[in-house]
Amino acid sequence: MSYTDADVSAAIAAMDKYRSGLHYEIGAALVVVGLSAERAVKEIAIRDDMIRVAHRAGASLRQIAEASGLGRKTVTAIVAADPLRA
Repeated sequence: MSYTDADVSAAIAAMDKYRSGLHYEIGAALVVVGLSAERAVKEIAIRDDMIRVAHRAGASLRQIAEASGLGRKTVTAIVAADPLRA
């Protein structure tokens, strides 16, 4: 696997964002936590978009809740926040 200079620079910038000059182990752990949190936000956005797609395609709230592991109230809130609904 090879990386470009831009890839390396982006990784260093991301690490520096969370590390804050703390003890090495703490800084490394904070980098992982911070990057994981950023990824989780992206994954949740994708999940929510797919929940709305499934609902528009005809899936019931119960079916979506069971598939996603979320409660019906949460699924209902996600569907209600659909930016494509008029």
